Amino acid sequence: MGYRKLGRTSSQRKAMLRDLTSDLIINERIVTTEARAKEVRKSTEKMITLGKKGDLHARRQAAEYVRNEVASVKEEGEDIVVQSVLQKLFSDVAPRYAERQGGYTRIMKTQPRRGDAAPMVIIELV
Repeated sequence: MGYRKLGRTSSQRKAMLRDLTSDLIINERIVTTEARAKEVRKSTEKMITLGKKGDLHARRQAAEYVRNEVASVKEEGEDIVVQSVLQKLFSDVAPRYAERQGGYTRIMKTQPRRGDAAPMVIIELV
């Protein structure tokens, strides 16, 4: 098979990967296990590539995958601006990588998890 099953059913696995991808876009750095990080890297890079395209079809494809969560809340004068994950992807994250041809994430190994000694990593946007 071309992917890791991560000890979950397909619906649980898809939901977990969607959550982790959305969290990575929001926080730009998360700590997770090595196997999960390698799977999240695939989906995150696809989402950033869709963000670089920037057209309506790419926006709808990305909206189908990422969670509808609040990424940030800013005050601009008297207005309060709420930014979703999708808006952050297309307005903040994707333009950063306009000149880059891939490799938007970095995986750095850390110490094993206490309890079950699972290999832990930090995955972040470059």
